[in-house]
Amino acid sequence: MAAEDIAQLTEALAKTHVGELSYKGRGLKLCNAESVKEMVQDIEQFQGLQSLRLEGNTFGVEAAQGIAKALEAKSELQQCHWSDMFTGRLRSEIPPALKSLGSALMTSGARLTQLDLSDNAFGPDGVKAIETLLKSPACYTLRELRLNNCGMGIGGGTVLASALTECHKRSIAAGTPLRLKVFIAGRNRLENDGATALAQAFKLLGSLEEVHMPQNGINHAGITALATAMQQNPNLQVLNLNDNTFTKRGSVAMAEAIKPLQCLKVINFGDCLVRSEGALAIAWALKEGLPHLRELNLSFGEITEAAAMVIAKAAQDKADLEKLDLNGNCFGEDGCEALREAMESMNIGDMLGSLSDDEGEPDDDDDDDGDEEEDEDDDEDTKEENGVNGTEDVSEEKGRPCYSCELMTFLSSPSAEKLISLEAKRIQLLEQIDVSDACEVSEVFFKISSVYKDEPEVKQAVFESTDALLRKAFSNSQSYSLITSLMINLGLLKSEDKKVKNVSVLAGHLLALEHAAAQDFFPLDQAFVLEAFLTRHGKALESCSTARDALVTTLAKRTTA
Repeated sequence: MAAEDIAQLTEALAKTHVGELSYKGRGLKLCNAESVKEMVQDIEQFQGLQSLRLEGNTFGVEAAQGIAKALEAKSELQQCHWSDMFTGRLRSEIPPALKSLGSALMTSGARLTQLDLSDNAFGPDGVKAIETLLKSPACYTLRELRLNNCGMGIGGGTVLASALTECHKRSIAAGTPLRLKVFIAGRNRLENDGATALAQAFKLLGSLEEVHMPQNGINHAGITALATAMQQNPNLQVLNLNDNTFTKRGSVAMAEAIKPLQCLKVINFGDCLVRSEGALAIAWALKEGLPHLRELNLSFGEITEAAAMVIAKAAQDKADLEKLDLNGNCFGEDGCEALREAMESMNIGDMLGSLSDDEGEPDDDDDDDGDEEEDEDDDEDTKEENGVNGTEDVSEEKGRPCYSCELMTFLSSPSAEKLISLEAKRIQLLEQIDVSDACEVSEVFFKISSVYKDEPEVKQAVFESTDALLRKAFSNSQSYSLITSLMINLGLLKSEDKKVKNVSVLAGHLLALEHAAAQDFFPLDQAFVLEAFLTRHGKALESCSTARDALVTTLAKRTTA
């Protein structure tokens, strides 16, 4: 056979859907048994029916029952493309129609691999109508479940989660474990409770490769639950949570979850209010993991130019990364140009998407008040998670460990005399600090460095102490959280926690940091982060300009060496 003939045959086969009967997009209005008579005949006469496309038509209860009757004998059916089937129907009509179709699939003995009911506004009642089907042997083999834009709400999401959990349990007992790969449920108003319920089901499954849950009104509590679930799905390739609300907590939780996922190729966290703190956490995940990532969407997230620079730096060594979407953030015209130039200089300019919708630089007096939608009990949580204001005592009331009397005496009222009087005990006493708590380390660092004086004995005591503290803290696997905490308290980065106040920055704070930055224990990537923020937000440290400039110079030497 000639090569041309082979090519034509290949093309013809590619267009042939073996075992598929399609009525897709015909716009048929089918209300009763008579209206589907021909369709029923086609289904009955179709031998080896594997795929049935009914999307883009509208079925009444009687019409659906007629189709269902024909399906009772179709045991080979695997794919049900049934999206957009009830346009113009009363909401009360949809559940009985779905029940009849589901019952037919169970009666036939079919083993589904794909069920698509997207764009059917059936609400929680519709989920209840397919609940029995989802628990049945017909769905033990399900690989793709598509329920986009169905108005499930919290109640529907909870019912769906329970059904998937029960299906998983039953399928294991039957020796054919459910291995769902694709889950799509965008625009369903799942909110935190619905997302959290589904996260529990996802943990059990462990087989997901694609998860699409955009525009569901989920904030940090639900995002954190989903993050924990994603960790249990090591083959995940696509994660789309666009247009939900991460804020710092959700971003950090998600960053920690995705870092070890070796198969992840597409991440869409656009329009998720990631902000700069969250962006730094995601940059850390990008730097340390995600070896095969192809696309990263962090658009419309209130991210500043400095944080974007850190993301770009982390993307530099990702050989498979093709697209980085940072559109709609807060760079300003000059920031957009600087980012383009920086990425061009790193030979990754081609991966940067359009920046045409940039929101401009944020005003200096803008408050990060977008957490109003978060839980009311956050105030109590953040008291323990944060706490550097330069004046608060370190005590058990803040959930911290009880320090020795000597260390407590110094920290409650720092002075150069007290620090020197500790002599050789200083380093030993600092071993009491929990270096896994970035806020605690940052607080202690600022208290020690606040007593700096340009006197040899005091300088030595301060530098030895702060170096010892940071050396141990930076050995922690999440060193990015420490540099974030330090920058917040220097006023270089806004915190989402309104309880945290910037310290009154002294030259000693910057000089101690400058001394540490020159040491080998100070991570090079964190030196780059600090340099990026100092370069773009250094005006916040104008009162200590000499010490600030010394720190910038030292950081520049480290990052360009």
